[in-house]
Amino acid sequence: MNAIIALCHFCELHGPSVLFHTQAFHSREPQGLEAESAEESGSLASFLSSGRRSRSQSAASSTSSVSNTPKKSETCQACRSVPSGHPGFISKDPDTKISYVSSQYPEHPQLFSIVRQACVRSLSCEIVRRRTDSAVFSDDDAEKRLRHLLLEKRGNQLVPLHNGVCPGREGPIFFGDDHWGHVFSHTFFIKDSQARGFQRWYSIIVVMMDKIYLINSWPFLVKHIGEIISKLQDKAIKVYDQEQNQCPERARRMNESFMAPGDFFRRQRGGDHFRSLVTLTKDDGLFKWLHQWFVWVLKAGGNRMTEKLLEGPPTEDVLIDMEKQEATEELRQTSPPETGEAGAEGDTDSTAPVFTSLRHFRQVIGSQGFHSIAHHILIGNQIIIRGEKRATIESIINVLKSLLPMGCCRMVPYSATYEDSWKCNFLGLPLVAQIPAHVMSSEYYVIIDVLSPAKVKQTSEPDVFFQYSFLMTTKAQLPEKGPAILQKIELALENENLSSAVVDACLVSLKEEWMNKVKVLFKFSRAGSRSREDTLKLLQVLEATEEDTQMLKFWMTGLSNQHRTHMLSSAISTSPPI
Repeated sequence: MNAIIALCHFCELHGPSVLFHTQAFHSREPQGLEAESAEESGSLASFLSSGRRSRSQSAASSTSSVSNTPKKSETCQACRSVPSGHPGFISKDPDTKISYVSSQYPEHPQLFSIVRQACVRSLSCEIVRRRTDSAVFSDDDAEKRLRHLLLEKRGNQLVPLHNGVCPGREGPIFFGDDHWGHVFSHTFFIKDSQARGFQRWYSIIVVMMDKIYLINSWPFLVKHIGEIISKLQDKAIKVYDQEQNQCPERARRMNESFMAPGDFFRRQRGGDHFRSLVTLTKDDGLFKWLHQWFVWVLKAGGNRMTEKLLEGPPTEDVLIDMEKQEATEELRQTSPPETGEAGAEGDTDSTAPVFTSLRHFRQVIGSQGFHSIAHHILIGNQIIIRGEKRATIESIINVLKSLLPMGCCRMVPYSATYEDSWKCNFLGLPLVAQIPAHVMSSEYYVIIDVLSPAKVKQTSEPDVFFQYSFLMTTKAQLPEKGPAILQKIELALENENLSSAVVDACLVSLKEEWMNKVKVLFKFSRAGSRSREDTLKLLQVLEATEEDTQMLKFWMTGLSNQHRTHMLSSAISTSPPI
């Protein structure tokens, strides 16, 4: 995550100040460097020290230059994090060759100005508005165009997502521009028995130049920076309660209020009233702990979002995959982790034979058996696979699912008992599992029993399934002519000149071609009641026949929710008035 994350503090004596920051340094050393040149480039520690020397030399040579680091006389204990002369903290990621450096101030003058500007704005002039429809942003024009990323509409009101916005001075906020960078800021209070109002004002800011990336990271930052803040506040509350029990500060202040104003002012300014965050939490390793948290936020924030080069609009499989990822993430946040279903372990023998591709499965099962199984899969019948080896069963499901769009695949790779067809159209079972009577008598099910040999014999046969047998059971009577896409799939698998990668690309192309026909048929069916004659004319235009109708109807159930919503809304908007 190409950003800077910083902890800021509003000092009653010196105003807003940057306490602690973490940034990432990417290794830019060219390949093939000799050891001497690598030593000349220096480590990050030498870079930081050279930055301090160059800045001090430039400040001495020019009276107009301004140092990044405030003078010691301009700061107090509350405005400082690491001690003077402390090199800071460094964490290195050898896989990505990224080093994360934490110190009080950024060494680069321009970065210091940007972080300083964000610190001042987050603690002085930027507050969270009380109107829920504009609470997220402090800028009016630019952020309105992106507000839909952070708000959802409930009735006639816009409500912030993930409970990420709190009205008032405390809570997350977004502000910034293209010149000074864009900032995510989360302001909060820390309890202090010796402070005015018994609390001090802090903020954690994330500064980066990519506005879209930062806004898309809003839920992630709200959640995890909120965790950091909660832990800091818990540490401070324990110290605050302990100090209040030993010496109630409120009662002492009430007694001192009867003094003369001058005496009271002098007594208030004396003593250690501007205490550091380490003192407020009584945690000497606090900033080391913050360094670890900030590094994790930067690393995890960069890993959760990756850029992909799209050659065109996203396919249905891409949309379905995105929707499944969102549903899985929501389920993970709202449900406890599953411990696994008892009795569904199966035989996890690592030596069990597995199918490597669809062509491999066709070679083992035979062309006639593959044609029948593929036909059942394409029209949506449930495929039940029973066997002793769990790895074998799962490999069969993995190769057969490539025949269908992702939205049509509902899989239970291995279960101890039978699952209904509305839950899954690919089901793996132990060989001893019982199938209900209504399934055995129905024409919408196919059972494939994988029979392992009683004793594996040593043979020179290269096929690992040489001694296995496959038994297919079904009551369905399939027509002699299957869907047109099945014929093209079989032609591709029969052609030995085509590699596995070419066959996979052919399958993707065929599925996308027929999914486009499904979209047209879906729009046609939602446009109003149509006669059979109109449907046949449309199928003729789509170069489809009546043999493809059952498959098209089943594939229609695999359309993404995004496409369905778009089609239905456009159909409503274009319908003529009554």
